[in-house]
Amino acid sequence: MDRRRFLKVAGLAGAGAALAACTSPAPPPSPPPSSSSVPSGPPDWTGLRSKMSGQLVLSGDDGFAYQGFNPVWDGQKPAAVAKVTSAADVQACIEAARGRVAIAARSGGHSYAGYSSPAGGLQVDVRGLAEVEVLPGDQVRIGSGAALGDVSQVLAASGRCLPTGTCPSVGVAGLTLGGGIGVLSRKYGLTCDHLVSATVVTAGGQVLTASAEQEPDLFWALRGGGGGNFGIVTEFVFDTVPAPEVTVFSLSYPAGAAADALGAWQRWIAAAPNELWSNVVVRGGAQPSCKIGGCFVGSVGGLAALLNQLPPGERFIQPQTYAEATRYFAGGPIARESAVASSRVVGEPIGDPTKAVALLAGQSDETYLIFDGLGGAVAEVAPDATAFPHRKALANVQIYLKTPPENAGEARKNLATIRDGLGALVGDTGYVNYIDPQMPRWAQAYYGDNLARLKEVDGKYDPDHVFAFAQSVSR
Repeated sequence: MDRRRFLKVAGLAGAGAALAACTSPAPPPSPPPSSSSVPSGPPDWTGLRSKMSGQLVLSGDDGFAYQGFNPVWDGQKPAAVAKVTSAADVQACIEAARGRVAIAARSGGHSYAGYSSPAGGLQVDVRGLAEVEVLPGDQVRIGSGAALGDVSQVLAASGRCLPTGTCPSVGVAGLTLGGGIGVLSRKYGLTCDHLVSATVVTAGGQVLTASAEQEPDLFWALRGGGGGNFGIVTEFVFDTVPAPEVTVFSLSYPAGAAADALGAWQRWIAAAPNELWSNVVVRGGAQPSCKIGGCFVGSVGGLAALLNQLPPGERFIQPQTYAEATRYFAGGPIARESAVASSRVVGEPIGDPTKAVALLAGQSDETYLIFDGLGGAVAEVAPDATAFPHRKALANVQIYLKTPPENAGEARKNLATIRDGLGALVGDTGYVNYIDPQMPRWAQAYYGDNLARLKEVDGKYDPDHVFAFAQSVSR
């Protein structure tokens, strides 16, 4: 497996509450339905099809073939897939599903728990709503069906960038709604920190604009409150930054050296300038190995001086444009990949890194701990300023086990052992964009002290739990 695959920051949170750019005018606001007005009975699929400008495909129709990114979830099939092309389509979908079947949006389809494919429910597939338009004033309007690779290409042509993850097939919506960790986070902040406004279709069928001035509680919740909650987003507007020249790098260490490298990296990243982003990829085996990689917004000489502070390893270093760097971190074309995953958040340096590395000893060489450095600009925002709570953390850790779908049950047991062992070292925290259906105390782990306010926002905009799923804020 290409090591660069594991420098990506991806993951569609929750049910991937994301749709795309719509240019049709919003209908006049109407109050959300009361609990007594929520209908019951099976959806009227024929009626929904007649109201849509897009396509509705039922599970029994010719040509129905749903696939998300992860084959582990291929057996979890919706009853219908609505390929929407407008906000009006989204409103019709919510009206048809409300009180009858589960409904979830699908953009990139990377939900680690398969939540973008509600079994027996209605999947709102927004990939047809993927317009990316550069606006005056260095802003960009992005339909929430857009993938990160498409966003990067359009912005690169204008000399701009939006700090995002690097897996090109991940949807911008799920990434943003969970926070959005990426290779420029320490310099420019999370993806959600650049959000100016979002257009949302609520459980009651209203089309609202959420911003600092309009629907500010909803705007707060959308920045880190996880995909699948509150409503279905149809459009985002972001501030962008000039696309920087960067220097990418990697340091490879032999088996047996992972604990020393991880320990040194923790101290190094905590003191590093904001211009430096880095991660550590620890790989399973009889003696786990590791690589340190990342990028620096600056020169080769400036980066080399920083790298000299780390234990020596096999070094690769190269100056690149930001567009080149996005391709470098993506590692080439991304195919579907079968895996189970979870996460922990490291608040302070792990006192004994050997204990963290030991969790992968004897595991397959397709088992990974991926430490993504936080701090810098991420930490300059207060933990309660947005719904993303982990502002003061040192790093996020993705726990990733590649496995054939038929072995997913056994892989989840190994995953739980690693996750809980790591939790004993760093605390019971997690990143919602790497959502784990078996995460203990998941709501507190993902949202921390912001959970109570998120529940209040959810009660305001989705009082009848139309968008409820196994790990929704409403649970």
